[in-house]
Amino acid sequence: MPHPTSYILCATPRSGSTLLCDLLTSTGVAGKPHSYYRTVDALDWAESWGVPPPHRLENAAFESAYLAAVIQEGTAGTGVIGLRIMWSSVDDASRRLDAIEGDHADIAARFAKAFRSTLYIHLSRQDKLAQAISRIRAEQSGLWHRAAYGTERERTAPPQTPTYDAGRIAEVLNELRNDDAAWTNFFSTRGIKPLRLTYETLAADPRKAVTEILSALGQDPKASERMLVQTSRLADADSLEWADRYRREARSGP
Repeated sequence: MPHPTSYILCATPRSGSTLLCDLLTSTGVAGKPHSYYRTVDALDWAESWGVPPPHRLENAAFESAYLAAVIQEGTAGTGVIGLRIMWSSVDDASRRLDAIEGDHADIAARFAKAFRSTLYIHLSRQDKLAQAISRIRAEQSGLWHRAAYGTERERTAPPQTPTYDAGRIAEVLNELRNDDAAWTNFFSTRGIKPLRLTYETLAADPRKAVTEILSALGQDPKASERMLVQTSRLADADSLEWADRYRREARSGP
């Protein structure tokens, strides 16, 4: 049976997807996965690739050109296309791929036509409370990722001190649970058997996780020896204190 020629990393925010994308890219045999269908970044991607903006092209022409650029960038000369997508981006990706054909079809069918034989990877995080806190602290502080050697890697706002907010934690916790359940339903209703990974197992043994993916793609698993860890953990004592406080308050009730 032929090996997949593409893979889609199906994730939720703060589940370790940036770490995994970096690791896979650094192997040199697994493309360059990224959130190419995250709507807020699409025009920036298009500009960097030299794709004329929508006001200069018909919608179908823009989306066709954008998809071609995604395939080229996501392949990175390796023969394997990598793509990351969060559940919140699925509807937009579906709409944009539909625009190319001029009609509507199931998103899995659109992915299959666009990216050919596809391996789905479901990356989830078992500790949803830690995941919710990580996301909120990133939103509040503006710092989303720190490089492995300690410098800031991705900042979206000026530095601010995070403030504990139980209501916001509960809101994000519920959203993350719902998004993970939506991915599970996506796979089950379509008969898709994804390769399943968790943040916890990825963090504990990155090479094992990458080796498993490379093997599923029919690539040399020894390429995992070339992988580079480019991000460091942002969780700290304050993150743990927030989690302890939230659990205490949840136990004590209103």
